[in-house]
Amino acid sequence: MLTLATAVLLAGCTDVGVDPESDASAENVFTDDSSYEAYLAKLYGGLNITGQQGPAGNGDIGGIDEGFSQYMRMYWSLQQLPTDEAIIAWQDDGIELLNTHTWDENNQFVRGMYDRIFFQVSQSNEFLRQTTTDLLEGRGNSQQVIEEMPQFRAEARFLRALSYWHGIDLFGNIPFVTQEFERGAEPPEQATREEVFNFVEDELLAITGEAGDTEEVLPPIGDAEYGRADRGAAYMLLAKLYQNAEVYIGESRSNDVAEYTSRIIDSGAYSLEEEYHNQFLADNEFSPEFIFAIPHDGERTQHFGGTTFLGNAALGGQADDFGLSGWFGLRTTSAVANRYDSDDTRPIFPNTAGDQFIQEGRSKEITDIADFGGGGGYIVPKYQNVTSQGEPGPNNTHSDVDYPVFRLADAYLMYAEAAVRGAGDLNRAASLVNELQERAGLPSDLTADDLTLEFILDERSRELLWEGHRRTDLIRFDQFTGTDLDWPWTQRENFSSEDFRKLFPLPGSELRANPTLEQNPGYSSAE
Repeated sequence: MLTLATAVLLAGCTDVGVDPESDASAENVFTDDSSYEAYLAKLYGGLNITGQQGPAGNGDIGGIDEGFSQYMRMYWSLQQLPTDEAIIAWQDDGIELLNTHTWDENNQFVRGMYDRIFFQVSQSNEFLRQTTTDLLEGRGNSQQVIEEMPQFRAEARFLRALSYWHGIDLFGNIPFVTQEFERGAEPPEQATREEVFNFVEDELLAITGEAGDTEEVLPPIGDAEYGRADRGAAYMLLAKLYQNAEVYIGESRSNDVAEYTSRIIDSGAYSLEEEYHNQFLADNEFSPEFIFAIPHDGERTQHFGGTTFLGNAALGGQADDFGLSGWFGLRTTSAVANRYDSDDTRPIFPNTAGDQFIQEGRSKEITDIADFGGGGGYIVPKYQNVTSQGEPGPNNTHSDVDYPVFRLADAYLMYAEAAVRGAGDLNRAASLVNELQERAGLPSDLTADDLTLEFILDERSRELLWEGHRRTDLIRFDQFTGTDLDWPWTQRENFSSEDFRKLFPLPGSELRANPTLEQNPGYSSAE
């Protein structure tokens, strides 16, 4: 861990115009063979842990509470809180503005996500700089390290591509740097969404062996160690990129969505979890449905984000029943509650009285966003820190529930959407959706004629509730902004949102530090 911490110091500066300060040099750190795998672990850890010690006290990024700063907590907040699926009671500076579409370029949660993305990119670039064959041979690293490095580098490229996808999805035109960028030189220039889209596409095609011009490839689909990326994860990221291509570059890529989701579905590497809720419990590791997941451990990966946040923030005084402490924050809206058939078992969570969501003593309608107890909205105990056998996790604050980034049910629905949009086989799409219906306790009698875009959007909300997809889905279906949003916030009658809200602003602090950047339309420092 000391080696890892030293290595991180070498790359931990996110201001590319300033040389990092450290008494250690790369030549000293990287002569140790174990340092490379430790550094790769840090890249994966960047999606999970928040700093060097845990749960807080030595954070990776500054300017924000370390607990807020966890990567997937930031991403989830920007993907869910501005939508019809989630409301949060807290009044921390700027978080309520996500619920009401009134954020600006100084919002700390927008800035925190931006910083997390580019911290990951910076770390990945440094790993790629330090792991060329020439450097490895020059340092006298072992032949074993030299032979395993192409896969390590492919994994780093995947993680960088994942963050760059998040970057163009959330922010549009963003600064763009690779390992070729000269540190300490001029600030990076802004690339267009299309340029970064093309880079991410090329990277993913390369590391899956599609391009045929690199030895740096991920393990075959289904062959990676749990929590690490293989070609299945890369195929899923490609499909996500293509699914939203019309938003990003004005071009439909539904045929590619059908192609890459079919590879995942047909691989035989994954299968639907028999019990839906087992995917969100403390022993969900190795779920046959997970394509890529972020492991959480209540003892060894302590922080206040991820499923620790999602589990605790959704609970109040009843938290002990779910192996958690309860933070009195999140609940859902009547739009979500009304979306489920009365026989649908997905919102009937374990360790509850059997109602869809927790309803006792609560109104379905939100009457006061800031009042968790009396302001309405059903409770969603989806991420429970108890096992499928009812045993609590080892820590009642820090969750053992792994976070599913990509899972098979999503691939099913992505294929179905592509088919409705004119790619793929509609009959096969109906069969896949029927598998999800059957697991949900519903009749599995859908036909191709029953599949419409509106049904797919609603089914994505039902199946993938609170999994970090909703904002992107609504934008793709052109239902995130406008004057007729039917989102049930009683204190915001005739709710509407301007089209520029489809992108978040670049942080004001970033604009001041890098004068080459241009703010997204609709935002200015005067807001």
